Amino acid sequence: MKCQNYMILYPNCKINIGLYVTERRVDGYHNIETVFFPVGLTDVLQIEEADAKNNFRFSILGNKIEGEAENNLIIKALRLLQKDFHIPPLDIKLTKKIPTGAGLGGGSTDGAFMLKGLNELLNLNISDEKLEIYAAKLGADCPFFVSNRAVFAEGTGNIFTPVNISLQGYCIVIVKPDIHVSTAEAYAGITPKKSEFQLREAICEPIEKWKNLIFNDFEKSVFEKFPKIAKIKQQLYDLGALYASMSGSGSAVFGIFDKQVNFSNNIFKKCFLTNIKI
Repeated sequence: MKCQNYMILYPNCKINIGLYVTERRVDGYHNIETVFFPVGLTDVLQIEEADAKNNFRFSILGNKIEGEAENNLIIKALRLLQKDFHIPPLDIKLTKKIPTGAGLGGGSTDGAFMLKGLNELLNLNISDEKLEIYAAKLGADCPFFVSNRAVFAEGTGNIFTPVNISLQGYCIVIVKPDIHVSTAEAYAGITPKKSEFQLREAICEPIEKWKNLIFNDFEKSVFEKFPKIAKIKQQLYDLGALYASMSGSGSAVFGIFDKQVNFSNNIFKKCFLTNIKI
């Protein structure tokens, strides 16, 4: 929602449907293959022009985020645009609902939506292609949230091809245990290799077949270290999920269901839990 000098945005998370680490690059990063799919679990980002001597005020409500403001991708996005444009003083408020350290892109979406929000609020006239270039400087997942539609991603996760996939009418259940999985440690447990199945072809198969066709390379080492995450995935299948997987490097696990799911037995104790109808 945009008003004069004021904007409210709803940065949404993503899930990875399949994730293959195919090779280690000479720059130290990894090439991957994955399908990014946007999901309607959102933060709330408010941006308002302010009368202030400082160039911004930044406050966070909801889930706690550790670290200094300058390390937050929202402020890093602001700093990027300040190099090329005049940005007036701003009052920035983030209500954090997407769990952090989950593999859901919660920080990446905030940074990308900050770029998009400033572009619209201040009439900067930056093209989507240029916004993706800015977003790539924030992090590997960030460019996806510029177009924010289902894509097959390769390279470091920054080369996109649209995919014809619809989960309309399905329910996505996301479970995030109180476990932090270090992305660096997750990559350390990976031996890069080409995937056995072609993800771009497998994603076009009926969802009921995905269980035997589409995998997340991080699961093996992460499940060995954190058996609770593996148990959550199995519990989702036990509840009737058509497909279940860890998202990104974890620790969130999602299940895709063709019906609403009853969690009255509180099976996922001490976990973040959300049930989203697509």
